[in-house]
Amino acid sequence: MKGIADEPQYSVGLLEAGTALCDVINQHIDEQTLSEKNAFFVADLGVVMRQHVRWRTHMPQIRPYYPVRCNSSPAVIEVLAVLGAGFICTNKSELELVQSHGVPSEDIIYSGICKQVSQIKYAAKNGIDLLVCDNEAELRKISRCHPNAKLLLQVSTEASIQGDEMSMAFGCSLKDCRHLLEKAKELGVQVVGVRCHISSACEDDQVYVHAISDARCVFDMGEDIGFDMTILDIGGGFSGSENQLEVINKAVMSMADLYFPPSTGVSIIGEPGSFFVSSAFTLVVNVISKEVVARDRQDQARDDPSPNDEPEFQYHLSEGVYGPFASKLSETLIATPSVYKPPQDAPLFSCSLWGPSGDDLDQVVEHCLLPELNAGDWLLFTHAGAYSTGHPLCTATDSPPPPEYYIISSTDW
Repeated sequence: MKGIADEPQYSVGLLEAGTALCDVINQHIDEQTLSEKNAFFVADLGVVMRQHVRWRTHMPQIRPYYPVRCNSSPAVIEVLAVLGAGFICTNKSELELVQSHGVPSEDIIYSGICKQVSQIKYAAKNGIDLLVCDNEAELRKISRCHPNAKLLLQVSTEASIQGDEMSMAFGCSLKDCRHLLEKAKELGVQVVGVRCHISSACEDDQVYVHAISDARCVFDMGEDIGFDMTILDIGGGFSGSENQLEVINKAVMSMADLYFPPSTGVSIIGEPGSFFVSSAFTLVVNVISKEVVARDRQDQARDDPSPNDEPEFQYHLSEGVYGPFASKLSETLIATPSVYKPPQDAPLFSCSLWGPSGDDLDQVVEHCLLPELNAGDWLLFTHAGAYSTGHPLCTATDSPPPPEYYIISSTDW
């Protein structure tokens, strides 16, 4: 069966009725307390399944293609493969991972904008024909190394550029599309559709409206030149809220009905990444050191202390931005964690959270309010499934990535 490995490299704990996620966390913390107190993830695969149901309910006409770089956990890939999702891969390792779960090559898109020649040849050898391209240099490489490639032209819309300055680095502008299409025709490379570059967690449905309008222009250019354009990828940017899905689906489908009615035979796909995995993962980390970094005791004679008399704490954690909090380096805010078994009615103090490296960049949370902690205490970061699992970015921590413990409830099973 597609997605089911003959010899899975992980195990999944089946939760019986009455057993909750917190019970699993308690168990693993008790085990860690007896050893080295290392960080770990607990992942509820039932959440991934329920998110897929929500997608199919609210976005029934848009097939999900999961971007593997968001979270490459084998269990996540396996579950989504079984559910029939397609996959967006940026390199050879991701292509191999997805293929190892029996995903057919036609359900894989090789999206890396700057592809190595050897990896383009790997895609060609393995029948992975759908590739993303947004510039002439890449187009020439593909024409030499993968003559059977079918390209999605990546386009950045003005609306997305205005909302996200980083968008300027990804996707060709609308005015450059005709040149690329003509060059593809000259080189004998097929162009079969458009991929819209939408920034992550996009809350403005008008961005999708502009993107689809621009995509229609590119489709018209391509068809004028002689290409058979059949795929529209509306990109990512899905936060996970049902309200967002409903708003986006309404905006997208109204535009799709106008510009890409069923009679055109165009398939519409989207790229929900964080949507599937963010809320499924909880990261549990240990406090390894504590420091008082600010006090104001100028007037020791006062009977009533002012707020400035309270200490401010700096805590170092067992993991930082060079590990599972790597998304912080791209200016993604890390939410304040909860304390494992917090003391009753304990006062809250201003504090900051840092990784173990001692690097000035290794700040996980700049400011939050928590009860006073001690080395050995545990913190729980929910919604930790996106861009946080996998191998550390450097060897500053001298430790492997946190292990992942998978669970699923008997109901979801």
